[in-house]
Amino acid sequence: MHQKAPEKIEEENYFFRLTKYAPAIEKAIASDNLKILPVTRKNEMLAFIRDGLEDVSFSRFKKAAPWGIPIPKSDQTMYVWCDALSNYLSIIGYGKNTKTFKKWWPANVHIVGKDILRFHAIYWPAMLLSAELPLPKSILAHGFVTSEGQKMSKTLGNVVNPFEAVKKYGVDTLRYYLLREMPSDGDGDFSWEKFKNRYNDDLAKGLGNFVSRIAHLLAGDKIAIKLPASRKTQQEIHRMNVRVEKHINEFRLHEALAAIFQLIQFGDSYINEKQPWKNKNAKVSRDLSALVIATGKALLPFIPETAAKILAIFPVKIGYIYPKKNKALFPRAE
Repeated sequence: MHQKAPEKIEEENYFFRLTKYAPAIEKAIASDNLKILPVTRKNEMLAFIRDGLEDVSFSRFKKAAPWGIPIPKSDQTMYVWCDALSNYLSIIGYGKNTKTFKKWWPANVHIVGKDILRFHAIYWPAMLLSAELPLPKSILAHGFVTSEGQKMSKTLGNVVNPFEAVKKYGVDTLRYYLLREMPSDGDGDFSWEKFKNRYNDDLAKGLGNFVSRIAHLLAGDKIAIKLPASRKTQQEIHRMNVRVEKHINEFRLHEALAAIFQLIQFGDSYINEKQPWKNKNAKVSRDLSALVIATGKALLPFIPETAAKILAIFPVKIGYIYPKKNKALFPRAE
């Protein structure tokens, strides 16, 4: 069976002069005025620019794309990417509400898939420069989530339904897995086995056991805030906070979570060393409560529902902490 030869079609379109802005875009990316992460993606964009840009069509013939936004007094509709990118501005009040627009623009970070980085790192900055608007401060190009080492596909039947995971394990568990297992700057793989292992090892036996262990030891106590935590405990908490902030600012969220769990490991070792179940000590109780509260606060951006529960188990009222017993945060999955 012979394939039909492709038909050549010619039409007139409106073009955007991308070449005019190439030098300014290259300078912004190279200098990190427009910071692109990870660095490998930055280098890809610079190489693409230096290979030579061409002006790009920003419209299509109306009969070929009747669903597009029509261009007044013409037979053209807007090219979908031009229309989509401009929504970043229109949704926050550009041309309508100056106060709201200035509040939200320029964006601190655009988070986009690696497959659409070119549109956001080259076409979009050129559009902004042409409109004399500031560029976003940074762009993070994230990778893909694969399933059992393969790209998710309906044909392969390996698409993971997130609602199934949420229904069985809760939304925070899925949030934790995706943030901890998937590097923010690369691809990550999902498998039910890995998901269950993270749940049991990190959340049930790790975080959940840590909080419950201390809550049961200190339940009913009245711990004075004015009694400072020990120097070692304060140092460990400070070290964790510094590392978490650094990793978040670098968009390495998996490493930020790893830093929080290192504090939990320190806390477990501290409990085993002090053995507070044998003889309660006010300073040890203060250390333990400080560790739990610091952990809860650090986890708020990552697993907010669980973090709120942790802080509710160790409420602070008028200068005192009143720990109370709790149900298991993450019952072990069989």
